[in-house]
Amino acid sequence: MSDPSTASIVSTPPTEAGSGAPVDAGLPENARREKPRGLLGDAWSDLRRKPLFWISATFILIFVLMAAFPSLFTSGDAVNGALSRSRVEPSGDAWFGYDVQGRDVYARVIYGARASIIVALVSTVGTLLIGGAIGMLAGYLGGWADALLSRFGDIFFGLPFVLGAIVILTTFNGAGSSNNEWYIMALVIMSLVVLSWPVVMRLMRSSVLATKEADYIMAARALGAGTGRIIIKHLLPNCLAPLLVYGTILVGSFIGAEATLSFLGIGLKSPVVSWGIMISEAQNYIRVSPFLLFFPSAFLVTAVLSFVMLGEAVREALDPKLR
Repeated sequence: MSDPSTASIVSTPPTEAGSGAPVDAGLPENARREKPRGLLGDAWSDLRRKPLFWISATFILIFVLMAAFPSLFTSGDAVNGALSRSRVEPSGDAWFGYDVQGRDVYARVIYGARASIIVALVSTVGTLLIGGAIGMLAGYLGGWADALLSRFGDIFFGLPFVLGAIVILTTFNGAGSSNNEWYIMALVIMSLVVLSWPVVMRLMRSSVLATKEADYIMAARALGAGTGRIIIKHLLPNCLAPLLVYGTILVGSFIGAEATLSFLGIGLKSPVVSWGIMISEAQNYIRVSPFLLFFPSAFLVTAVLSFVMLGEAVREALDPKLR
């Protein structure tokens, strides 16, 4: 038979020093079980409850798989065709029909995702790195450095997007230039980055200006932390949320921008396969063969909307006021 005094000691929850109340007595039940979460943890918890996030993420995953492993979705030839099948309408043999040169439209739509996704992702990463770095320096240094970098960004910000892209692409890809598909793709990426980084710079600069006078930044500076440590350890993690949202939306915008430049004939060109090239080739057959325009356009619009919806869901999850 156990000692009553011993049983009471075993069953008694821990108490604060000098008090008879348990340490977590005033906390709600869920707070006693769960560990505290950071901003990203709270955002992920909120995202998991949003159908919009799962729908857009599913479509994006499909497009990424199409770009990385097109053979999983089709075994057709996206480059070679037979003129005897020119503009044959969709059927059981060719779900999306054949184009003017007798090439399988379904296979070209699948393979077209690769160029569009690569251009959009690389352009987004380059834009965020360049614009984020310049915006971080401008906001943190302030003074004449901020004024100089901001005016430098305004020069590029004032350039019309389409006109600036035309000038860049025709200048570096004029007569006698290389027709290598990777060279042309690099030019398109460069034009997108050059014309888009000022927006990211402004976002990062405003975030840094709102954060650099916070108490924890002042404390780190008073303890002797250098500029590099303050930027990397304190400013950067707390200023990434706006860039993460904008970067997600920017991928969709760049997919549309690449298609626009390719449609105008100054972006990607054959033998590269992209949705913009397919739309450009189909513009003269809209009335007689509308399926040539419909299918690549449908994939293009779905991809753009998927990234925009994902960005909207991430924005709502990262902004406590919108929860």
